Amino acid sequence: MPEETTPFIKVEAVHRRFLIGGKQINALNGVSLTVERGEIVGFTGVSGAGKTTLLYVIGALDKPTSGRVLYDGRDVFAMSEKDLAAFRSRRVGFVFQSSNLLPEFTAEENVALAAMIAGENRRDAIRKADDLLNLVGLSGRRGHRPGELSGGEQQRVSIARALVNNPSLVLADEPTGNLDTVTGEEVFGLIRRLNQERGQTFVVVTHNLALAARMTRSLSMRDGGIVDKTADVLEFK
Repeated sequence: MPEETTPFIKVEAVHRRFLIGGKQINALNGVSLTVERGEIVGFTGVSGAGKTTLLYVIGALDKPTSGRVLYDGRDVFAMSEKDLAAFRSRRVGFVFQSSNLLPEFTAEENVALAAMIAGENRRDAIRKADDLLNLVGLSGRRGHRPGELSGGEQQRVSIARALVNNPSLVLADEPTGNLDTVTGEEVFGLIRRLNQERGQTFVVVTHNLALAARMTRSLSMRDGGIVDKTADVLEFK
């Protein structure tokens, strides 16, 4: 019998309920799944299916009503608030549909700030920011503020910011949703390249079925549950 290995991420029977206007909303209904290191896993489904809620629970930004989320066998929601905050800061990177860059800061400062919040000194944070902006093809734009960047450039800065603390997992919520088709393809191509070159795991929420089909796995969600699973492992070229 082969030795059983511990999954990188294991979601066990997760429910998430909200009370809105006196009415209970079941955003997640007993979701269970595993994510292995080095995967790019996509979640698809209509608005309200539970994709973003699940992403936030996986990233420990939102706590499930019941169920567990384990990283390398450790239940993240059993951590103290201090340890949980450190976990989010150092092990998980976030990319959102809107880049959420601070408009008064340059691209370099937006990326470096995330490192400084995690405890990095300013000099090292700036060095890391410059290295990552070069990696995402924006070395010549590091002194520009968000308003001086295109939508695709802003999203590239957002990806660099998500990577600055070298997280093992990057969560992306509709990272190409506000972009035109060509720019969206460029951003997804960057995600694939980072996955290959740096070995980071990506979990991506998207409405774009064509992009989802090119991920390692695509999971379809409906009414707070996973309704379809595909395991077509792609050979990235």
